[in-house]
Amino acid sequence: MFLASLFITVYIDTNTMAYDLDTYRSWFPHIQTGKIWLNHAAISPVSKRVSHAITHHLNNRSFGDIDVYPSVIAACERTKKNLAALINTTPDRIGFVLNTSDGLSILANGLDWKTGDRILLNDIEFPANGVPFLNLKNLGVEIDYVKSTNGEISIEEIERAITPRTKLLSISFVQFLSGFKADLTSIGDVCKRHGIIFCVDSIQGLGAAPLDVQESKIDFLSNGGNKWLMGLMGTGFVFVTAELQERIRQKQMGWTSNKNFFGDFFQYRIDLDETARRYENGTQNYIGITALKESTATLLEVGIDNVHEHLLMLTDQIISFCDGNGFELASPRDRTKRAGIISIKHPDVKTIFDDLNEQRIVVSLREGILRIAPHFYNSEEDLHALFSILHYYSKVTQ
Repeated sequence: MFLASLFITVYIDTNTMAYDLDTYRSWFPHIQTGKIWLNHAAISPVSKRVSHAITHHLNNRSFGDIDVYPSVIAACERTKKNLAALINTTPDRIGFVLNTSDGLSILANGLDWKTGDRILLNDIEFPANGVPFLNLKNLGVEIDYVKSTNGEISIEEIERAITPRTKLLSISFVQFLSGFKADLTSIGDVCKRHGIIFCVDSIQGLGAAPLDVQESKIDFLSNGGNKWLMGLMGTGFVFVTAELQERIRQKQMGWTSNKNFFGDFFQYRIDLDETARRYENGTQNYIGITALKESTATLLEVGIDNVHEHLLMLTDQIISFCDGNGFELASPRDRTKRAGIISIKHPDVKTIFDDLNEQRIVVSLREGILRIAPHFYNSEEDLHALFSILHYYSKVTQ
């Protein structure tokens, strides 16, 4: 039920914003259709900037150069520069993969495991950051789980779970359901102190919050491009340090994994490139890479610090609404533990979800919890519409 007469005040001063919100909103065609997208933790809409780049690529393949190899190589290089800027590394440490699990499998399958080695995960991870490591049980590798408390993972519990046989710790930058943002810097310090490989699944945080692989001492990172990075499905990337790369015995490779692969075709060899390009085993998803080039360029143009601050303002308002209307919060209140996800509980959550969909306000329903995930272009008016629906289900007597 939509209460059109209800007005909810949201205190977002667009006059003090570091970027022109209206300009960026004009880049997203779904807004003009009346759809309000608050579901970026699932998938992001494609902007006009991205769709134009894709169309240009397809036109060039259809009736332009057709053989667009020189231009796609340039797109790959630009995309790696953008991604490197987002996580504070160099482009040579970036390699393209299909998705997060595809990237994590490079690490899981490439290390020299011994019976009794242990991997440290936690009990609220999305399966993408679990299955690649669970597959190692047939090698005698054991999985330990850090116990969460109220959707959060504490540094103390992580340290308590470490054993002398712990070889690797993998954690999500932001948890997919609670929205808890891990303290990667502190976890990196713990891993280095114990000599543990530090792996991060960053798909629910990168693009919404700052991430620095140097500061956090991250050894390996994997990220799909279709959520907060606002690209297409089927294109992601990995980051790997040069030191860890030397320890990975690459299980899958192709002709483009080699150095100078466009040299002597009849010199059959395995001569892996020194960069993370070695994990790109052949022809890549160049449409996806083209899209990611433009979407990451947009985020860099806006500025990740600005994106993060805007999301904190929006999520502050969602929390305030929930507190005033009897909705149970399933996400952290502490700003340092948040990125862009706010999850809430309610006895009628399925009805609320259906009602929101009917009014073309899109969120997620996960594990009986309503997950709200705005992005940098979402506005005060978007929250007005959301709150107008949610207010009908308020458990606070008016």
